Amino acid sequence: MKSAIALRMRSVFAAFKAMVVLTVVIGVVYTGAVSLIGRFAFPEQAGGSLLTDSRGAVIGSIYIGQSFTDARGRALARYFQSRPSATANAAGEASPYDAADSSASNLGPFNAGQVALIGQRRIEVAKREHVRLSQVPADAVTASGSGLDYQISVAYADIQVNRVAKARGLSVDTVDSFVARCTAHRGLGFIGEEGVNVLELNAALDRLG
Repeated sequence: MKSAIALRMRSVFAAFKAMVVLTVVIGVVYTGAVSLIGRFAFPEQAGGSLLTDSRGAVIGSIYIGQSFTDARGRALARYFQSRPSATANAAGEASPYDAADSSASNLGPFNAGQVALIGQRRIEVAKREHVRLSQVPADAVTASGSGLDYQISVAYADIQVNRVAKARGLSVDTVDSFVARCTAHRGLGFIGEEGVNVLELNAALDRLG
Protein backbone atom coordinates (compact mmCIF):
# COMPACT_ATOMS: atom_id res chain seq x y z
CA MET A 1 0.00 0.00 0.00
CA LYS A 2 2.81 2.38 0.99
CA SER A 3 4.76 1.59 -2.15
CA ALA A 4 1.69 2.43 -4.29
CA ILE A 5 1.28 5.74 -2.48
CA ALA A 6 5.00 6.47 -2.78
CA LEU A 7 4.92 5.69 -6.50
CA ARG A 8 1.95 7.98 -6.96
CA MET A 9 3.66 10.78 -5.02
CA ARG A 10 6.81 10.38 -7.15
CA SER A 11 4.67 10.72 -10.27
CA VAL A 12 2.98 13.82 -8.89
CA PHE A 13 6.33 15.32 -7.91
CA ALA A 14 7.81 14.53 -11.32
CA ALA A 15 4.85 16.18 -13.03
CA PHE A 16 5.20 19.21 -10.78
CA LYS A 17 8.91 19.55 -11.56
CA ALA A 18 8.18 19.25 -15.29
CA MET A 19 5.54 21.97 -15.00
CA VAL A 20 7.94 24.30 -13.18
CA VAL A 21 10.78 23.69 -15.63
CA LEU A 22 8.57 24.16 -18.70
CA THR A 23 6.99 27.28 -17.20
CA VAL A 24 10.42 28.82 -16.65
CA VAL A 25 11.85 27.75 -20.01
CA ILE A 26 8.82 28.47 -22.20
CA GLY A 27 7.08 31.19 -20.22
CA VAL A 28 10.12 33.18 -19.06
CA VAL A 29 13.34 32.32 -20.90
CA TYR A 30 11.87 31.77 -24.38
CA THR A 31 9.45 34.71 -24.14
CA GLY A 32 12.17 37.01 -22.82
CA ALA A 33 14.63 35.95 -25.52
CA VAL A 34 12.13 36.44 -28.33
CA SER A 35 11.10 39.83 -26.92
CA LEU A 36 14.71 41.01 -26.72
CA ILE A 37 15.52 39.77 -30.21
CA GLY A 38 12.42 41.45 -31.56
CA ARG A 39 13.14 44.74 -29.81
CA PHE A 40 16.73 45.02 -31.04
CA ALA A 41 16.59 43.21 -34.39
CA PHE A 42 13.09 44.27 -35.49
CA PRO A 43 12.22 47.36 -33.39
CA GLU A 44 9.58 48.69 -35.79
CA GLN A 45 7.66 45.42 -36.05
CA ALA A 46 7.99 44.67 -32.31
CA GLY A 47 6.62 48.13 -31.57
CA GLY A 48 3.45 47.53 -33.56
CA SER A 49 4.53 48.72 -37.04
CA LEU A 50 3.20 52.17 -36.25
CA LEU A 51 2.81 54.86 -38.89
CA THR A 52 3.22 58.57 -38.17
CA ASP A 53 2.07 61.67 -39.98
CA SER A 54 4.21 64.58 -41.15
CA ARG A 55 4.23 65.99 -37.59
CA GLY A 56 5.38 62.73 -36.05
CA ALA A 57 2.05 61.86 -34.47
CA VAL A 58 1.08 58.18 -34.55
CA ILE A 59 -1.91 57.63 -36.84
CA GLY A 60 -2.18 53.85 -36.61
CA SER A 61 -0.59 50.51 -37.38
CA ILE A 62 0.03 49.60 -40.99
CA TYR A 63 -1.35 46.12 -40.26
CA ILE A 64 -4.66 47.14 -38.68
CA GLY A 65 -7.47 48.70 -40.68
CA GLN A 66 -9.30 51.82 -39.65
CA SER A 67 -12.21 53.92 -40.84
CA PHE A 68 -11.94 57.13 -42.84
CA THR A 69 -15.36 58.59 -42.17
CA ASP A 70 -16.85 61.64 -40.49
CA ALA A 71 -18.71 61.73 -37.16
CA ARG A 72 -21.88 60.49 -38.87
CA GLY A 73 -20.13 57.55 -40.49
CA ARG A 74 -20.07 59.04 -43.98
CA ALA A 75 -17.06 58.35 -46.18
CA LEU A 76 -14.61 61.24 -46.39
CA ALA A 77 -14.22 62.09 -50.08
CA ARG A 78 -10.46 62.72 -49.96
CA TYR A 79 -9.66 59.31 -48.47
CA PHE A 80 -9.65 55.78 -49.84
CA GLN A 81 -12.14 53.68 -47.90
CA SER A 82 -11.27 50.46 -46.09
CA ARG A 83 -13.03 47.13 -46.22
CA PRO A 84 -16.10 47.06 -43.92
CA SER A 85 -15.56 45.84 -40.36
CA ALA A 86 -18.00 43.84 -38.23
CA THR A 87 -16.06 43.93 -34.96
CA ALA A 88 -18.18 44.45 -31.83
CA ASN A 89 -17.38 44.93 -28.15
CA ALA A 90 -18.36 42.67 -25.26
CA ALA A 91 -21.78 44.32 -25.07
CA GLY A 92 -22.45 43.49 -28.71
CA GLU A 93 -22.16 47.11 -29.82
CA ALA A 94 -20.51 47.88 -33.15
CA SER A 95 -16.85 48.81 -32.72
CA PRO A 96 -15.32 48.87 -36.23
CA TYR A 97 -11.62 48.01 -36.60
CA ASP A 98 -11.19 47.55 -32.84
CA ALA A 99 -8.13 45.34 -32.41
CA ALA A 100 -9.24 44.46 -28.88
CA ASP A 101 -12.46 42.96 -30.22
CA SER A 102 -11.40 41.22 -33.43
CA SER A 103 -14.42 39.31 -34.69
CA ALA A 104 -16.79 38.65 -37.57
CA SER A 105 -20.57 38.94 -37.80
CA ASN A 106 -20.87 35.12 -37.98
CA LEU A 107 -23.84 35.57 -40.30
CA GLY A 108 -24.19 33.09 -43.15
CA PRO A 109 -24.42 34.06 -46.84
CA PHE A 110 -28.16 33.40 -46.87
CA ASN A 111 -28.99 35.34 -43.71
CA ALA A 112 -31.67 37.89 -44.64
CA GLY A 113 -30.07 40.68 -42.64
CA GLN A 114 -26.66 39.99 -44.11
CA VAL A 115 -28.00 39.90 -47.66
CA ALA A 116 -29.83 43.19 -47.12
CA LEU A 117 -26.75 44.84 -45.60
CA ILE A 118 -24.53 43.77 -48.49
CA GLY A 119 -27.11 45.05 -50.97
CA GLN A 120 -27.27 48.39 -49.17
CA ARG A 121 -23.49 48.69 -49.10
CA ARG A 122 -23.27 47.86 -52.80
CA ILE A 123 -25.72 50.64 -53.66
CA GLU A 124 -23.85 53.14 -51.45
CA VAL A 125 -20.45 52.28 -52.96
CA ALA A 126 -21.76 52.39 -56.53
CA LYS A 127 -23.33 55.79 -55.89
CA ARG A 128 -20.26 57.19 -54.15
CA GLU A 129 -17.80 55.99 -56.80
CA HIS A 130 -20.12 56.55 -59.79
CA VAL A 131 -19.84 52.98 -61.04
CA ARG A 132 -22.32 50.24 -61.91
CA LEU A 133 -23.42 47.80 -59.22
CA SER A 134 -21.66 45.02 -61.12
CA GLN A 135 -18.36 46.93 -60.78
CA VAL A 136 -18.42 46.96 -56.98
CA PRO A 137 -15.85 44.38 -55.71
CA ALA A 138 -16.78 41.89 -53.01
CA ASP A 139 -14.37 43.33 -50.46
CA ALA A 140 -16.11 46.71 -50.72
CA VAL A 141 -19.30 45.28 -49.22
CA THR A 142 -18.25 42.33 -47.05
CA ALA A 143 -16.35 42.24 -43.76
CA SER A 144 -13.57 39.75 -43.12
CA GLY A 145 -13.27 37.16 -40.36
CA SER A 146 -11.02 39.43 -38.29
CA GLY A 147 -12.67 42.75 -39.08
CA LEU A 148 -9.21 44.33 -39.08
CA ASP A 149 -8.17 44.08 -42.74
CA TYR A 150 -5.61 46.74 -43.57
CA GLN A 151 -5.69 46.03 -47.31
CA ILE A 152 -8.28 46.31 -50.04
CA SER A 153 -8.22 44.72 -53.45
CA VAL A 154 -6.67 46.57 -56.36
CA ALA A 155 -10.12 46.55 -57.97
CA TYR A 156 -11.65 48.37 -55.00
CA ALA A 157 -8.81 50.90 -54.96
CA ASP A 158 -9.19 51.50 -58.70
CA ILE A 159 -12.84 52.55 -58.50
CA GLN A 160 -11.96 55.06 -55.76
CA VAL A 161 -9.17 56.83 -57.66
CA ASN A 162 -11.36 59.35 -59.51
CA ARG A 163 -13.17 60.45 -56.35
CA VAL A 164 -9.99 60.91 -54.32
CA ALA A 165 -8.20 62.70 -57.16
CA LYS A 166 -11.08 65.15 -57.56
CA ALA A 167 -11.41 65.78 -53.82
CA ARG A 168 -7.68 66.47 -53.46
CA GLY A 169 -7.26 68.42 -56.67
CA LEU A 170 -4.76 65.91 -58.03
CA SER A 171 -4.51 64.19 -61.39
CA VAL A 172 -5.79 60.65 -61.75
CA ASP A 173 -2.31 59.57 -62.86
CA THR A 174 -0.79 60.95 -59.66
CA VAL A 175 -3.23 59.11 -57.43
CA ASP A 176 -2.77 55.96 -59.52
CA SER A 177 0.97 56.14 -58.93
CA PHE A 178 0.42 56.27 -55.16
CA VAL A 179 -1.89 53.27 -55.35
CA ALA A 180 0.86 51.36 -57.18
CA ARG A 181 3.43 52.28 -54.51
CA CYS A 182 1.19 51.01 -51.72
CA THR A 183 0.27 47.75 -53.45
CA ALA A 184 1.76 44.56 -52.01
CA HIS A 185 2.24 41.87 -54.62
CA ARG A 186 1.64 38.16 -54.28
CA GLY A 187 4.03 36.29 -52.02
CA LEU A 188 6.75 34.58 -54.09
CA GLY A 189 4.78 35.73 -57.11
CA PHE A 190 1.91 33.28 -56.70
CA ILE A 191 0.71 33.15 -53.07
CA GLY A 192 -2.42 35.14 -52.21
CA GLU A 193 -3.67 38.22 -54.02
CA GLU A 194 -2.37 41.74 -54.47
CA GLY A 195 -3.56 44.17 -51.83
CA VAL A 196 -3.45 47.93 -51.30
CA ASN A 197 -2.55 49.19 -47.82
CA VAL A 198 -5.23 51.83 -47.17
CA LEU A 199 -3.58 53.60 -44.23
CA GLU A 200 -0.22 53.88 -45.99
CA LEU A 201 -1.93 55.16 -49.12
CA ASN A 202 -3.98 57.81 -47.34
CA ALA A 203 -1.01 58.90 -45.24
CA ALA A 204 1.16 59.23 -48.34
CA LEU A 205 -1.47 61.39 -50.03
CA ASP A 206 -1.82 63.54 -46.91
CA ARG A 207 1.92 64.24 -46.96
CA LEU A 208 1.42 65.96 -50.32
CA GLY A 209 -0.54 68.61 -48.47
